[in-house]
Amino acid sequence: MIIKFREGTEQKDIAELKAKLRADGFELHESVGETYTILGLIGDTSKLDPNSFYAYSFIDSVVRIQEPYKKVNRKFKLDDTIVDVGGVKIGGNNVVLIAGPCAIETPAQIDLITHLVQDAGAKVIRGGAFKPRTSPYSFQGLGIEGLELLNTVRQKYHIPVASEIMSTEDLPYFIKYVDLIQVGARNMQNFALLKELGKIKKPILLKRGLANTIEEWLMSAEYILSGGNENVILCERGIRTFETSTRNTLDISSVAVIKRLTHLPIIIDPSHAAGRWEYIESLSKAAIAAGADGLIIEVHPEPEKALSDGQQSLKPERFADLVKKLRRVAEAVDRTLE
Repeated sequence: MIIKFREGTEQKDIAELKAKLRADGFELHESVGETYTILGLIGDTSKLDPNSFYAYSFIDSVVRIQEPYKKVNRKFKLDDTIVDVGGVKIGGNNVVLIAGPCAIETPAQIDLITHLVQDAGAKVIRGGAFKPRTSPYSFQGLGIEGLELLNTVRQKYHIPVASEIMSTEDLPYFIKYVDLIQVGARNMQNFALLKELGKIKKPILLKRGLANTIEEWLMSAEYILSGGNENVILCERGIRTFETSTRNTLDISSVAVIKRLTHLPIIIDPSHAAGRWEYIESLSKAAIAAGADGLIIEVHPEPEKALSDGQQSLKPERFADLVKKLRRVAEAVDRTLE
């Protein structure tokens, strides 16, 4: 249930109503906008009569929320959430580029690629240390050693880093070494992991599952926010359909839907959506034009020798050229590519 206060309502009136609602057993979520203040009630509101609130002269409107997700709901928070990732702001009018290799392979590889993509315009470095691979015989990543290498470039180049977590057991290492913790598509509904991530304040990048609806995706985000961590960024990486010409089908319409349903920022992963480097430019342009808050792109100095997903990785020079084109797209839709 959402309670909207009239413009100019005094704080003492809001405080008195909040105290009463808390005494009745409701959890409250307050959102203060430039003009209005709204109060979200979380709990069993079925016994509450919305009309009863109009006895208060300072109540503007009362609306029941039909959607099962509450804290991620835009009705609960009118303003866009802006997530601070190591000093880089994701959300609002900014478009942020996250780039790097699918997997961290060697100290030289991650150092070189960090230097090159940062010079080209990337504001966050991505690098996989733990790799959830379909085949158990594929390269599984360097594990903790990979995170330590990521931390080395993080300190050397003064740039925040992102990496994918697979197990709650590794969370202490991610808290120590990583600025943006990525939850991969296969773990989107790993509720035990989501609950633990809700207990920390570190930013979370939550990827959409391979065959999950937007509502299921937002319910996963709700797990994290309900635990107390409001620093969540959504990531559309394509969904599984009958189409085989691309690795996945990029649901570009999800950007528009997400912007309407939630206050959380959304970025696009064109690399996993396409599965081929040739398609990344077109999908990236479309994502920014649609209103995405950023992109996460795989870049490798030698894709043909990559231990993971070389076919969908851009070479550094192609990435640099793409950034120039994306700046023009961002300007055309009144956005700023950081």
